[in-house]
Amino acid sequence: MKLLFVVNPISGGVNKEPFLKKATAFCNKYGHEHYIFKTTGKNDEEKLKDALLRFNPDKVISVGGDGTTLFTALVLKETLFPIGIIPMGSANGMATELFVPSDPMEALKDIVISEVYAGLDIIVVNNKYHSIHIGDVGVNAQIVYSYEKDPNRGMITYAKYFLEQLKKLQKFPATIKANGKAFTNETFMVAICNARKFGTGVPLNLDGNPMDGKFEIVLVNRIDAASLLRAGLASFDESFYDNQSGKVISADYAEIEFDKPRLLQLDGEIIGEFKHLKIEIISGAVQFITHKDNKYLKQ
Repeated sequence: MKLLFVVNPISGGVNKEPFLKKATAFCNKYGHEHYIFKTTGKNDEEKLKDALLRFNPDKVISVGGDGTTLFTALVLKETLFPIGIIPMGSANGMATELFVPSDPMEALKDIVISEVYAGLDIIVVNNKYHSIHIGDVGVNAQIVYSYEKDPNRGMITYAKYFLEQLKKLQKFPATIKANGKAFTNETFMVAICNARKFGTGVPLNLDGNPMDGKFEIVLVNRIDAASLLRAGLASFDESFYDNQSGKVISADYAEIEFDKPRLLQLDGEIIGEFKHLKIEIISGAVQFITHKDNKYLKQ
């Protein structure tokens, strides 16, 4: 078997070299030809396309976080190459959602052994920007904006900016057009979800499925002590999920209008400020290497 590893050396501040040494030894032991492609931030898309043509792998393996997974999936979406995930980012939210083992070597073994494939959706915003996990406008986007500028990483840094934003909370109007209906809502956050949970494990909705050809728009209309407590508990036990704090709309196409340009983040990356968003789904955009314990396959 030919395996192409797509590695983001700096994602999540995690050193990938120890894993790559183990992966190389694993491939050599079991006779798997492999090639390691490392992103540099310069012409990565064209370089990866060239590597795919030259190496012609049986499976492509993303080594990093959600950003690395999205980058790899976008390159693969017009090909027949399947993608697997080795979770080595800061939060690994999408890998967790897709029931990928948290241990990198166990995840690698799953990818090599498995012959179970499923179409994974990708969200497109304004015909240009993409998301494979979760994007949003509002309080979380502001947290991500501050977090991105901080040289420190990890949950402590995220919590610092989370507490800062709680002091500045203010609702804003958003007009949603979806499924032939339109309405305006005062909200703290508009989330665009291809999955159910943030990387922290906090669920935004319990109905999402990244393999069903739909996305969910979640309007978070209440943030107080009770809702934050339930959100924290829900990250451990979904029975605590607070379905009274917001509204969920499932669609394959939607438009969102704001009162003024507002900050958008997609999969942990700040995209910019927008007054109008057009959201579409590419159903089954890429073939994902998974297993029969993936609960989304049973929905």
